Amino acid sequence: MHRPYVLLSAAVSLDGYLDDTGPDRLLLSGPADFDRVDEVRAGVDAILVGAGTIRADNPRLLVNSPGRRAARIREGRPEYPLKVTVSGTGDLDPAARFWHTGGEKVLYTTDRGAERARALGLATDVVPLGAELDWRRLLEHLHAVRGVRRLMVEGGGLIHTQLITQGLADELQLVLAPLFVGDPDAPRLFGPGSYQGGRLRLVETRPVGDVVLMRYEPTAPGTGALPSAADHHWLALACALAAECPPSRTAFSVGAVVVAADGTELARGHSREGADPVAHAEEAALAKTDPADPRLAGATVYSSLEPCARRASRPVPCARLILDAGVRRVVTAWREPDTFVAGADGSGVLEEGGATVVVLPEYEERAKAPNRHLTGA
Repeated sequence: MHRPYVLLSAAVSLDGYLDDTGPDRLLLSGPADFDRVDEVRAGVDAILVGAGTIRADNPRLLVNSPGRRAARIREGRPEYPLKVTVSGTGDLDPAARFWHTGGEKVLYTTDRGAERARALGLATDVVPLGAELDWRRLLEHLHAVRGVRRLMVEGGGLIHTQLITQGLADELQLVLAPLFVGDPDAPRLFGPGSYQGGRLRLVETRPVGDVVLMRYEPTAPGTGALPSAADHHWLALACALAAECPPSRTAFSVGAVVVAADGTELARGHSREGADPVAHAEEAALAKTDPADPRLAGATVYSSLEPCARRASRPVPCARLILDAGVRRVVTAWREPDTFVAGADGSGVLEEGGATVVVLPEYEERAKAPNRHLTGA
């Protein structure tokens, strides 16, 4: 990705609260889960919390296990993950433990917040993002400048809400604690917002001591040209399907998935599927859908290779099949090279027909992998 994999981590009470309103932090997890969190921290490149969490909890955000820290060093990584916080105002306590424990720290803020933070003498690298905070720009900076590939976000609720509603959270690790808070003034994990529709995919559930860990992935595709976290998941699946294609010297190996706006998978396919030696992936997938399905109008087609604009084996190319099905959004990993068709431009055909084409080049190598014998690259 051109941004880190974003993992949201939180523990809540049975009635959905992060904390109570008492002076001390409410401990929702037990020793077994604290150790699990320590293990997750040890596996990431950076840990992020908001300014509100620093003010309310004064966390250290460390990897506590000496063995895990030693393993990080053996792997050539810093002893502690980078610690990241976000504050629009830059108004943070210079004495907070966040700044004075662990390894490197970075504060993302606004231009005005940067002036305030520097005047306070915070022990951190201060990165202004402009007049307003911009999560996409922040994540891209973490990836490109700080080399962060995996980011753990530990709160608070507002940050979790923003990352989920903007389609930037790749995974939610939610711990459910066996107690109630019942105070309407206590903080909740998620607040009001424009959430994407559909159900998240349950990846794992298991008891950890007396709490239950649930891991979820988003499924709803993005809208328009901005990719969502779910777009990455679905395109990775399309690339995996490409690897299932029977090999050919005269055609690419491609995988495709058709996904409704609510995250429901409508169909999948791959090149030369079944008994059809000239089937294309998008063609195979669309053939499994009901042409009258109203969900196709809001669906996204994920294809490991740009849908074809011209083909010799069939009269209708895949770009036209997609448009004829009513689909108006396509996410792909790799522009079609001139190997078989000179000047191929399926994206141009799609865009001329009113579709939005999103290219995620970070998946290009995965898409090329089953086609090395054709491209030599």
